[in-house]
Amino acid sequence: MTARAYCDCHVNIFNDEHVLPLYLTHQARVRPGAMAPKADAETLLMEMEKVEKAIVFALSYADSAGIDSPDSLTAEAVAKYPDKFVGFTYVDPRRPDCMDRLVHAVEDLKLKGAKFGPIYNGVALSDPRLVPVYEYLQRHNLPLTMHMGTTYARNAPIDMGRAIHVEPIALKYPDLSMVLAHMGHPWYDDAIVVARKQPNVFLEVSALFYRPWQYYNMLISAQEYKVTDKIYFGSDFPAARVEESVDGLLGINDQLEGTRLPRVSEETMQQILWSNPFKDWWRGDNPLG
Repeated sequence: MTARAYCDCHVNIFNDEHVLPLYLTHQARVRPGAMAPKADAETLLMEMEKVEKAIVFALSYADSAGIDSPDSLTAEAVAKYPDKFVGFTYVDPRRPDCMDRLVHAVEDLKLKGAKFGPIYNGVALSDPRLVPVYEYLQRHNLPLTMHMGTTYARNAPIDMGRAIHVEPIALKYPDLSMVLAHMGHPWYDDAIVVARKQPNVFLEVSALFYRPWQYYNMLISAQEYKVTDKIYFGSDFPAARVEESVDGLLGINDQLEGTRLPRVSEETMQQILWSNPFKDWWRGDNPLG
């Protein structure tokens, strides 16, 4: 690895007791043998050794992906390793106590942003249950990372993962930083053009390197649309590790040897590796002070 990522903006946390049989079924057919077996705080600390800061969040994917971990786990990890981890809460608008949990996560647990997977929870971005969430996050200067793109889970409605649905929300809440995880794959051009148009929409590259041709085309498209300054580094650990994610980015042009295809520029690769969400996703105030 020839570069050091400033921040991994997409790290999942859970303990063994938060893993359901459904997750193990998925794991057996999605990158079999490649996914890290654990994602507890101690494992994350070891895996993030070469990362300066990691944004960490629990997941509420019990009925779709087989993971159900609590915000308290995130808060405990941040409290134990405050120099390494920045915590986000997970928002599940299906829960009647969703807003109470969000307020508790921010005001009591001191988490600094939110994660939401519309495709995993089966709740569209336009659902009225999300209105108070958007309003609260915008009011309190907290970014929202969203799973965008497809998934392996059979009962996750695929249309809810399309980034084209982000634009109306971005327009309605112009001071809410919205981060499109996985660059909306495989509909990455939707994600790119929305980020290009809307100043408050950003992209990240977690869990993309193991589809190198698709990843290459994403980055070329981002270069052509001139949005590479809005792309951030992430791994999606434990689905992918930091070092292989960095190597996958830095080696993206290897597959082009002997062709005249355009190259992903060194500037683009380094810009992503050294990207700093802490100066872009929070308005003025940010977790680094």
